[in-house]
Amino acid sequence: MRWLVGWSSTASGAATIGSAGAMGYDGETVHPIGSQLLWGDPDPLWAVGDWRPDEVRVIRADAQNRIAVLGTCGATDEELRLGLFTARGGALRHLTAWSGSYTAVVQVGRRVTVCGDLAGARPVFHSPWAGGTAYATAALPLADLIEANLDYGHLAALLAVPEVPAALHDSTPYEGVRRVPPGHALILRAGAREIAGYEQVASLAVAAPSADPDSAVDAVRDALVEAVRARLSAPRHVPDIDPGPVPGMGPAERRAARGMPVPGIGADLSGGPASGTLALLAAGLPGMPGTVLGHGAGERLLAVTFNDLAVGGREAELQRAGTLAANPRLHHVVVTGGEETLPYADLDGPLTDEPGPSLVSAARHRARLAAGSADHFTGYGARQVLDAHPARLADLLMDRKRRHLVRPVAALTKADGSVMVPARVYSAARRLARTPYRTGVETLAERLLRRRFDDPGGAVGASLAALTWARPGPAARWLTGEALAEVSVLLQGAANRSGVGPGQRPGDYRARAVLARHAADIRVLEQAAEIRSQRLHAPFLDNQVVRACRDLPEALRVQPGARAAILRTVLEGAGVTDLPPGWGAPSHASSAAATRTGLRVAADELISLFSTPLLAQAGLVEARVVRKALRAAAAGEPLPLDGLADLVSLELWLRRLLSRRGTCWTGTPARARAVPAGVTPMRGALASGA
Repeated sequence: MRWLVGWSSTASGAATIGSAGAMGYDGETVHPIGSQLLWGDPDPLWAVGDWRPDEVRVIRADAQNRIAVLGTCGATDEELRLGLFTARGGALRHLTAWSGSYTAVVQVGRRVTVCGDLAGARPVFHSPWAGGTAYATAALPLADLIEANLDYGHLAALLAVPEVPAALHDSTPYEGVRRVPPGHALILRAGAREIAGYEQVASLAVAAPSADPDSAVDAVRDALVEAVRARLSAPRHVPDIDPGPVPGMGPAERRAARGMPVPGIGADLSGGPASGTLALLAAGLPGMPGTVLGHGAGERLLAVTFNDLAVGGREAELQRAGTLAANPRLHHVVVTGGEETLPYADLDGPLTDEPGPSLVSAARHRARLAAGSADHFTGYGARQVLDAHPARLADLLMDRKRRHLVRPVAALTKADGSVMVPARVYSAARRLARTPYRTGVETLAERLLRRRFDDPGGAVGASLAALTWARPGPAARWLTGEALAEVSVLLQGAANRSGVGPGQRPGDYRARAVLARHAADIRVLEQAAEIRSQRLHAPFLDNQVVRACRDLPEALRVQPGARAAILRTVLEGAGVTDLPPGWGAPSHASSAAATRTGLRVAADELISLFSTPLLAQAGLVEARVVRKALRAAAAGEPLPLDGLADLVSLELWLRRLLSRRGTCWTGTPARARAVPAGVTPMRGALASGA
């Protein structure tokens, strides 16, 4: 893991802070373990972890004005300097408008500004500490610093309503540690904190001006090309030198056995449109993608395809991947996996900053990434930023664009075969368009109290269920009544806040919430499946790409096959035209089959995991209820597999957190670590759930 951490102290407390750390509660000096100091008194900032030299840049105008950019940023030093001068007047948005994925920190006198991203893949956290405010790009270091206990209300909301910002708000799994929402920045002035948004939000009262589809798609192409170019133009990284030969092993086998990636740049090539687009863009841009400086020239981009031998159903995708890999600029590697790479097959792994459903499949992804390059492109996030959430049908009705509903409704009618589909979909979309946000949140709170969890069947059922402001998560049905009551109280409190409402149309609001949830899980996956010396790149989650995708007209976005059509146009604009037949065809059945097969194979281990679960000790679930659900799902009953993944991953995360030794800080007493008291629910609604 890599993060940055710092704090802003009050003016009176500045004298106690030195460049080596700060005075803790007992007078000890505090500073993060394994860190490099970027700047010192009176508001120090550290970079912690295995940052590459080119990933940490600090530009100083003078002793009181400086900017630090951590990550992959396409801006030159001169552009960073100009950005610093502009930020002195209080402007923020330009700090997030450079290509790449990065975190920017600006210090102007005693004012410190830390910018989060739009998707939520590079979040910012903060917490009161020592009379001021500590901040970091990871929650666990702050939890260690303040000895935070678990926030059981957040954990309950994470299971019951994972895509409802009204319930999660700015909380984290740790009490006292808060999250800066996506699209916002943390501003600290001598210890005092403020959260400021830097992005405009579409109005509910006035329809957005109609964007030209062609120019909007061109903007997506330009943003993606710049995102890929920012990675290609960065200095190439050579992993640790091979320590020597091993009898019976070649260089590639030694590298794989030691968990070392291939030098250079590579990409996933699953056969789907997102990964294929990035692989072809990276291979086609000038700059010799696979070449390491000083290590030859003309090497090809490494394209990695995963072939699941335990579950079929992806033959067409694999064939398309092989056709794409015939490009002479690509070197194709196929990684095979059997039952040992199924979801739930290997539940051992590192502790991540936060829980996420991808923990149950981290070993599966690690098997693929181990064959990848030091810099590896992935297509994560493409579906969330390009596809249309079903609730966007209500947005079209609000803007009086009914005719654009014809094609998506016709596709649903064809999938369902019922002539009643158009009337049902139109009625649900019109109802959502006329429903206030507060009413939607209050309805969800009532549903949780009454335990009304409808199982949507098929594409039409899922679309109708999604045509709401908020809905229960797939794991909500297995929570205790006390946990659901706690989440219901959180929702009612959010509905009663002054100035309630997101200020957005329901479809846009739901799409942003889904993207934030997905980006948070990708962050968890990156930590859980981490390969030493490897960097995963997800250009679809970059700020500029997210902005360009948000400007796509809704009428274009809701059409069937829109994502593949947009990416095909992007490639054509970049000079790639010879795509294989069937490119972009959706394929979700194979991943669901792999999940169900993995659940069946690992059923005994999972049931043993929930013999005495920490989730039951916390009052969130009843152990026998979860064990019954696991047995039923393993037997093939149609239960929501996503909900079981949420339960299993949260239980795994809690066990790893409580079995952890040590802390993120040095100079602190042994007690200064997160969750010192273990699982002891502090909230009355959850106290009797075990």
